[in-house]
Amino acid sequence: MTEFRRAYGAAPWHLVLLLGCFAVTGWIALRLAGEPAAGRMLLWFLGAVVAHDLVLFPVYASVDRVLRAALGRRGGPSALNHVRVPALGAGLLFLVSLPGILGLGDGTYASATGLAPRPLLGRWLAVSGALFAASALLYLARRLRHGPG
Repeated sequence: MTEFRRAYGAAPWHLVLLLGCFAVTGWIALRLAGEPAAGRMLLWFLGAVVAHDLVLFPVYASVDRVLRAALGRRGGPSALNHVRVPALGAGLLFLVSLPGILGLGDGTYASATGLAPRPLLGRWLAVSGALFAASALLYLARRLRHGPG
C-alpha cells in the first residue's frame, strides 16, 4: 500500500474516484455526441473555464488574501470562513440567477413556471443576506462560547 502511495502520490481510493469521474465524463461526451447543440455547449463550457481561470479565480484569490491579512489569526474562532462560505453561496446563487436577473429568457421562464422572473434580484439579495446573517450569528455564538479574547 505504501509503495502504491509513493508511486502514485495519493491513496488508492483517489485513483478509483478519478477513474469514476473520467467514466462519467466519457459517458456524458458520448450522450452529447449526437446532439445538434453539442458545439454550442462545448463553446459555452470552454468559455466558462476561461472566464473562471482567467477572471474569477484571480479575483477571489486576491480577495481571500486580503481577508486573511485583514482578519489575521487571533484567539478563538476565525471569522474568515464565516465570510467565505456565505460569499461562495451568494456567488453561486448569483451565477445561477443571473439570466433571470438580467431578464434573459423571460418568456421561457414564465411559460415553464407561470411566474414572473422580475423578483429574482430581490430574492437573490434576500437569500444572500440571510446566508450572511446566519453565518454572522453562528460566528457570534462561537465567539461567545469561546470566551473573551
